[in-house]
Formats: sequence, structure tokens, C-alpha cells
Amino acid sequence: MDIELILINISGSDRPGVTSALTEILAKYDARILDIGQADIHHYLSLGILISTSGRCSGDIMKDLLFKAYELNVRIRFTPITEQEYNDWVQRQGKNRWIITTLGRRLSARHIALVSAEIAEQGLNIDSIQRLTGRMPLNEDDEPLSKSCVEFSVRGNPRDVAAMQRRFMQISAENGFDISLQQDNLFRRCRRLVCFDMDSTLIETEVIDELAERAGVGDQVRAITERAMRGEIDFCESFKERVALLKGLDESVMQEIAENLPITEGVGRLMEVLKRTGYKTAILSGGFTYFGNYLKRKFGIDYVYANELEIADGKLTGRYVGDIVDGKRKAELLRIIAQVENINIAQTIAVGDGANDLPMLATAGLGIAFHAKPKVKQTAKQSISTIGIDGVLYFLGFKDSFITAQ
Repeated sequence: MDIELILINISGSDRPGVTSALTEILAKYDARILDIGQADIHHYLSLGILISTSGRCSGDIMKDLLFKAYELNVRIRFTPITEQEYNDWVQRQGKNRWIITTLGRRLSARHIALVSAEIAEQGLNIDSIQRLTGRMPLNEDDEPLSKSCVEFSVRGNPRDVAAMQRRFMQISAENGFDISLQQDNLFRRCRRLVCFDMDSTLIETEVIDELAERAGVGDQVRAITERAMRGEIDFCESFKERVALLKGLDESVMQEIAENLPITEGVGRLMEVLKRTGYKTAILSGGFTYFGNYLKRKFGIDYVYANELEIADGKLTGRYVGDIVDGKRKAELLRIIAQVENINIAQTIAVGDGANDLPMLATAGLGIAFHAKPKVKQTAKQSISTIGIDGVLYFLGFKDSFITAQ
């Protein structure tokens, strides 16, 4: 039998029933749909359908579709496809797929141009582009904390993945927006565990600095903290030095600090969505369990592992109890929790800002440096520096329309 392949493109104002009316005609002639894709941008429809049909039916199909398109007030175009073109397309479907997420307070045409130019430079083909965030304000001053996220789905084998990653990090740093490059595999679509650093990640402070202020040693402790977070000194040694300086501080100070912790933008929204969609969450912190447990109760976090301050007669002794949760321990704890929950390590996510988070970020299936120190951002493959921590949701492919749906 003589088979024809026809690509049908329909465009125009969208309204309910357009796709139904057109595909009913294809069904009438028993046409086989080989591929179909539809997008709606501000109620403007773009629909593509690739069909195979017998040569004797193709003329009738096109005639009926033309009449129906006129009736629906949409434009229609027919393009014959050769068998070789179809086979070439099928072969391309076997290539790797990548997800590139662009994220910021605002995304301009320049941002999209820079990303799409690198995609082309790497020999990749864009399959689809979609906006994950909701309505953008027309007046930028109206919503200073607005978010904009556009996701590219691309196919092919990059010429140099490492170079592409470096280029995206460079573009991101120079132009004030974030870019994530992830291979679109099975694990990306079924992450199940998210582990967070606490200080300067879930909260906008270093708790040990807050304690030090109350103890009158703020400048000393803050200087040690900064050096440790930049990776200039060993975390465990810096931890011992800082805790020793807290000797004599009244235990009641911890409650006052906990009740006034500055929560990072987006934490509530992020935790609510993760909990609603079945993710397990954990705090793995070089800070202190007292404050981790406070956040656990507040946001319904599943696990907390941090450091325990020794208290005697209602005062901090300047010592700690148990092992120090340093960078190596954070990575170990991530693995242990994944094993307990029967989760593949590739299904895990880690989010942190300091040098002691790097082992955890490297161990997780997806490691995200959040408003991180320069050394951390340079080392991590993914980073968020322009918006709140709920930006993690967009790296997972969530759309605002899904997030807000109850």
C-alpha cells in the first residue's frame, strides 16, 4: 500500500475543542498519528501532528482539515515528509536529553539568547521551551521578590559537557541569573530525599555567631566562621575554637535566638511542597541540634543531625557532646539516610553554602550551592544565587501552576 507521511501544523487563537475537532477528522480516515505536540502561549495555539495515511486518503484528509480550519478560524499547513526524514528523526530520539533551567528575578531576551547560543554551539537541538513560573509583573517595582524560570528541553550529545557547564557558570556570574544543566534521566524525575545545610541556607545567619554576640565574643567567632566557610581552615578545629569561646553563656539565650531566627526566603513554600509530594527532608548541619530541632518542628522536617552543645547548671561549658558533624560526616549521613529510606543515592539532593558542604553536594545525585561562598560555587555543578531557596523546586521541574494547585 502507498503510504504518505504528512506533517500538519495548526496555529491561531486557542479555545476548547480545536484539537478534538481536527483529530476527529484524522480518526474518520483511520490516519495513524506518529507524533504530536501542542503549546499554548497566551491563548495562541501551536499544534503539530505527524501522520501516516494511505495515498488515496491523503487528499480527502487535507480537504476536510482545510474546511474545518476555516470554520475554527485557525491556519493550517501541510508538509510532506520522506521516509528518510522520518527515520532520521527516529534516530535522533535515541540521543541523550538534557534539561537546562534558567532562573532569576527577571529573565531578559539577552539571558535567553546567551543560553540558546551555547546550546547551538554544543550542537544540541531544542525540543521544547516552557515557563515554569507564574505571571510576571509589568512594573518591576511592584513585585521586587518575583521569580522567573524558563526550562529548555534539548536533545543530543554535547561536544564537551564540562566546557558547557563552565560556560553556563560564567554566563550566570556575569549576567545575574542562574543556569542549571541536568541530564534528563529517570532519576531526575523521581528524586526522593533532600538534605539541607542549616546556617546561611535554611536560615540567614550563622547561629554560632548569634551565640557569640550574646557572649561578647562576636568579632572573634565571626572571623573564625568566615575563614572556615571559605575553606581556609579546618572545620573541626575552627568548631572547637568557636565553641570554647561560648563558655559561660546562659542556656536561655538559645530559646530567644531560636524564636527569632531569620528564615531564608522561600523555606516555607519549599518545605510545604516537598512534604505534599512525598519527599523526605533532612538537616545535616555543622551548627547545633537545638536550632535544627526548632526548624524540624516548625516545618515538619524528617531528620536532624547537628552538633550538641554541652550544658551544665544552665550554662554552656565551652565543650560539645559526641562527634563533630563536619563535611565528611554530612556526606556519610546523606548515604545513611538514603539507605534507611531505601533511596538510590542518585535520587538524593543536597543544598548548602559552605566549604564543609562540598562533600555532601558531591555525593548527592543533585548538589546545589545556595547563595554560596565563591569556592563552593566554583566547585558545585548547580547553584542558586539570585532568588530564594524555593528555586530548588524549579530545578526539579515543578511549575507554579502545579505548586499552587491543591
